[in-house]
Amino acid sequence: MYLEKEKPVTKNQISAKEALQDYYIACLSRQLSIMGRREVHNGRAHFGIFGDGKEIAQIAYAKNFKKGDWRSGYYRDQTFMLALGLLEPEEFFAMIYGDTDDEINPSTGGRNFNNHFSTRNINDSGEIKDLADQYNSASDISSTGGQMPRLLGLAQASKMVRQQPELQKQLNNNVTGNEVAFGSIGDASTSEGIFFETINAAGVLQVPLAIAVYDDGFGISVPIELQTTKSSISEALKGFAKEKGSNGVDIYKCKGWSYPELIKTFKEGIDNCRKNQTPVVFHIDEVTQPQGHSTSGSHERYKTKERLEWEKEYDGINQMRKWLLDSGIADEDMLTEIEKSAQTRAKEARKKAWNNYTEGYQNERNELIKILKRIDKRSELQSLRRFEKVTDKIFPTRRSHLSFAKRLKLELHTMPELEDERDILKEWISSFEERTAGFYNKELYRTGADAALNVKKVAVEYDENATEVNGSVVVNKNFDALFTKYPNLVTFGEDTGKLGDVNQGMKGMQEKYGKVRVDDAGIREATIIGQGIGLAMRGFRPIAEIQYLDYLIYAQSQLSDDLATLQYRTKGRQAAPLIVRTRGHQLQGIWHAGSPMQMLLGSIRGMYLCVPRNMTQAAGFYNTLLEGNDPALVIEPLKAYNVKEKLPANHGEYKIPLGVPEIMQEGTDVTVVTYAWNVHHAMKAAKLLQDFKGISIEVIDVQTLMPFDVNHIILESIKKTGKVIFMDEDVPGGGTAYMMQKVIEEQKAFDYLDTAPRTLSAQEHRPAYGIDGEYFSKPNVELLFRNVYEMMREVEPDRFPEL
Repeated sequence: MYLEKEKPVTKNQISAKEALQDYYIACLSRQLSIMGRREVHNGRAHFGIFGDGKEIAQIAYAKNFKKGDWRSGYYRDQTFMLALGLLEPEEFFAMIYGDTDDEINPSTGGRNFNNHFSTRNINDSGEIKDLADQYNSASDISSTGGQMPRLLGLAQASKMVRQQPELQKQLNNNVTGNEVAFGSIGDASTSEGIFFETINAAGVLQVPLAIAVYDDGFGISVPIELQTTKSSISEALKGFAKEKGSNGVDIYKCKGWSYPELIKTFKEGIDNCRKNQTPVVFHIDEVTQPQGHSTSGSHERYKTKERLEWEKEYDGINQMRKWLLDSGIADEDMLTEIEKSAQTRAKEARKKAWNNYTEGYQNERNELIKILKRIDKRSELQSLRRFEKVTDKIFPTRRSHLSFAKRLKLELHTMPELEDERDILKEWISSFEERTAGFYNKELYRTGADAALNVKKVAVEYDENATEVNGSVVVNKNFDALFTKYPNLVTFGEDTGKLGDVNQGMKGMQEKYGKVRVDDAGIREATIIGQGIGLAMRGFRPIAEIQYLDYLIYAQSQLSDDLATLQYRTKGRQAAPLIVRTRGHQLQGIWHAGSPMQMLLGSIRGMYLCVPRNMTQAAGFYNTLLEGNDPALVIEPLKAYNVKEKLPANHGEYKIPLGVPEIMQEGTDVTVVTYAWNVHHAMKAAKLLQDFKGISIEVIDVQTLMPFDVNHIILESIKKTGKVIFMDEDVPGGGTAYMMQKVIEEQKAFDYLDTAPRTLSAQEHRPAYGIDGEYFSKPNVELLFRNVYEMMREVEPDRFPEL
């Protein structure tokens, strides 16, 4: 039929056959959007967000996507994914239903929103390989603009290999240097600072990055004149435009409803981007959004009648249909047949996906029904009838089954004659909970052979006459060994390259290993982290440096929304083993002495959090983390760079296991749990207490806050001392409260306490300036001395009179 027409119909050699196939994909995608919205409105799904209106633009964009390329897009890219064969219609519906079957719903496994796509970048053995032979998509996040920073790193990987071709082999041939990183974003989201930060960084770095901006005139209900300067992102970006002899970006603009223009524009821009590695922005204007922002709202509420009429006329599929008819490629009957075929395919996919979803736990349901029938035989509870009333809903849920079973078990506690049935029901609940935990609650971190938690300890070795050097020398020597050991190791950050970072930990690394592997970056924390995420996903082992811990907040959304959730939201199908290096705690003033551990502990679960007391420990953590595939944050203590430490002999080899505290000094009276520079305060206080009243404190350095004391070393100490105090530099109720919960509740240490546990934290305000400001803002030796003494006095007031 229509597949027989092969004559080129555009200047870019798109044949009639290809044009008609594209029309089918566009129609199929539109039908999926329409049916997806109906599923939500009919109660068979909870929420949906779709890509209608952008169909033909995404098809034209996808034509330039080659194997080895990467996508970092947003939640309206369903047509792009369909065009590449990376999305099947069945998966589209499985995502809406939240199906937890990895085979049916591989992108999200039921953990992420619908239309949040991903492909696998790491295999079951923990190897990142074969990426050059497949189409690649980074896992989407909902945070508007959040896909932009990682796009920079995905593109930079190709630039680095082109600059230094020998890296290709070190990356298992995952990167050839000819790939393009494809981004997509809605026009309203270009108002986000991270969009402009990414454009600026891409223009400076000159990396093969492409961004399609889909402009439908609104950001949800807010019109473009309230979103963008000059009501046009391409006009607003003109200062970034690349000119002869300059860096910058190429900027294109075309109508989102003109199929021939889209084909021509995308091809020209991507070809140049791929060849010359010049970043490119496509402003795709006059696209529509026929069904509104999402299933939570209606666009009729904020669009005028005239606008709605215009959108109907200039809908991309409608305009493509007219073009196919006007150009003689197809007639009315042919296009009607294509449209019916697309509708049929969408209906079939919906039916199959719904059956897959509802049968996903049919076996467990049947087992529960058998138990209920047995209960009803021996009682008048009518449990089966009640069960069917509760669970037979349009949208069945595991929750309704489990909740009913648990409440029924409570009833059976009052019926001793049904003890056997209660035990059987209890077993069913336990089995059901274990299985569902695998769907929703596991794989926050890597679990296989490549898990950083499984890296074994290797002790630090010293020569017989080991010299004492500044801590900065210790970490510097260790980095030197690591750059030799790992050819795919790279680092970048503010002052990281030429200067060797502000504390000289990277001194000489750029000169020895080159600017490709050790480089400076502008003051742009969000895209520094984005670079690291993208590079890590493509097989590099990046260390992204944020100059001070206080400034990590400028990259907080990239850490929290993207990096920390990547392993979880893809159920281990994607990994980005990025190490974030920073420095913090005690120094000078509000923005150079921060310790916002409460913020980090609450927002970066999925990353490991290392808090070393000195530079030997910090180096040991880098050595450990590079052996695994988990992301991590390492906070080097600012005061440690100029403190003398013995120089290890086995640089790059000794490893500190994660989650294993170190007992710095044994004691019998009070357990002091702390980390980072406060370990030094605790050791000084321990000597004062021993000399003053013979008080013996056990000082424990937790070393990592995530994971935290996996072997319950602190519990064993409390069993001995009966008293515990938690100390850190965070605000009250922050890191100390976290440690207390871990020990008192999770380790069940309460039963072994002789007196109430205590926390010693910083003041509620940020640290004041100067040595005196620090002393009065944060814990110190004298405060710890007083707290320990008061704890002893609570237990033995006669022996320890009031001071």
